[in-house]
Amino acid sequence: MRKAGININVVKSQILSLKGREVEMDINRGRKKIDRVNGTIQDVYPSVFTVRVKQANNQLQTFSYYDVLCGNVVFCKDNEI
Repeated sequence: MRKAGININVVKSQILSLKGREVEMDINRGRKKIDRVNGTIQDVYPSVFTVRVKQANNQLQTFSYYDVLCGNVVFCKDNEI
């Protein structure tokens, strides 16, 4: 469910400000599977952003801004959105 009081343009600008920085995120994969990953926001595109994950052999993962807006991707305290 979408967070009240925040829109997608705010999420985009906040993620753009984190580009190139190391972040820690909780990712809801569904069916009670939540992964905590450390990585660097590598690129920011109009619909998605990419994160280079350290734990998975520098695997590149892609997330949409809507994932953040709905709470499926949550940035931990230091990088809170």
